[in-house]
Amino acid sequence: MHSSPAVPRQATRPSSPEIPGPADPTPSKNARFGLATATALVMGNIIGGGIFMIPAAVAPFGTVSLVSFAVLTVGAIALALVFGQLARRNPRTGGPYVYAREAFGDFAGFLSAWSYWITTWVSNAALAVAAVGYLDVLLPVGHSTAVSITVALAFQWLPALANLAGTRYVGAVQLVSTVLKFIPLLVVSTAGLFFFDPKNLGPFDGNGQGWAGGMTAAAAILLFSYLGVESAAMSAGEVRDPERNVGRASVLGTTGAAVVYLLGTLAVFGTVAHGQLVHSTAPFSDAVDAMFGGTWGGTLIAVAALVSMAGALNGWTLLAAQAPYAAAKDGLFPAAFTKERRGVPTFGVVVSVALASALTVLNFASGAKGAFDTLVLVTTFTATVPYLLSTAAQLYWLVRGATDKVDNGRLVRDAVLGLGAFGFSLWLLAGAGYSAVYQGVLFLFAGILVYVWMAGRRRD
Repeated sequence: MHSSPAVPRQATRPSSPEIPGPADPTPSKNARFGLATATALVMGNIIGGGIFMIPAAVAPFGTVSLVSFAVLTVGAIALALVFGQLARRNPRTGGPYVYAREAFGDFAGFLSAWSYWITTWVSNAALAVAAVGYLDVLLPVGHSTAVSITVALAFQWLPALANLAGTRYVGAVQLVSTVLKFIPLLVVSTAGLFFFDPKNLGPFDGNGQGWAGGMTAAAAILLFSYLGVESAAMSAGEVRDPERNVGRASVLGTTGAAVVYLLGTLAVFGTVAHGQLVHSTAPFSDAVDAMFGGTWGGTLIAVAALVSMAGALNGWTLLAAQAPYAAAKDGLFPAAFTKERRGVPTFGVVVSVALASALTVLNFASGAKGAFDTLVLVTTFTATVPYLLSTAAQLYWLVRGATDKVDNGRLVRDAVLGLGAFGFSLWLLAGAGYSAVYQGVLFLFAGILVYVWMAGRRRD
């Protein structure tokens, strides 16, 4: 599948038997994603439907939450830069899995791929359920369980069909949906500056626990907002000139998402009275209503949210297939995950969407919303595991001083960047909460049985 410039082969532990890998680990000459599309993939995956609820979610903590946003943005950009450096040295599809396995061996690589895979399909189920709620603003679909299930499944399988049609269509859908959803968001963000009233901001420390406590509490909610910075690295094999474009797309996409988040939240804070915002179920709609009058804001934001979620589902469906694909190429996941068509791992798409669909049906049919919400919180933990392993891989090569992995002329800069990204990943983990970490560990370690099965068969 791959050809082009040579890159260092993955390290193999002396005690481990030689395992099969891809014939050529470098990206395809016919890679479908240019810089613009790769950037749209990152931005589209970071910004799903969460932006439409974030201002109300952090309003109780006061304007100190804007400080949390700024700190998180710096950490996310540091992480994006690290992914760019790692992809420049090994531009294979699989991103965090590839980096963890190259540095620490098969087991670390498997844990990274397994953890990331769980994140993708559980998150897709959550997006589909949320999409039903937004669609209910336009059409009364939420009053029937059967209709809700049908709509949620449609939101999952339509992006899956776009993926099965090939990466060319994935990129096109991602680019269009990213542009369409950003237009209304940017309109609200920029127009809000003209209607901004400082009296609406409310207190700096809304929860009365001091600015540090308020910032940390707000960060626990905001942390999940930046998951997706690894999107370009995950699909590096489909990005043209990945040594340059993965890093650029990661930074540009993360920065663009941060600007939209910050401006949007600031605009809502300044146009909706704090007392109203704390209890708002549609903060951007309330902001539009406050700026222009009328009640058409709810319809506008519902459409923007649906477009945003469709784009996020499109991008995350591809990522859900890429993680097991890369691991399967190395014999760590079942070989069926290597089946592909037009650059897309078809088996991975179908299995991932099927699992997300089953979880969606369970949510609606059983009414087990509490359990479902817990699973969604677990994704904060499962997404952070690959981040920690990737940043640890960067630090590993720096400590070893591997000349083929590290630019010695920039050793101090890269060390500071790597430590910052590692610290950011730990903060993500802490923000998940004790319950999510506990259950996330159970999800993670359940995959050990899969690893044992694959490793045992490979030795035979």
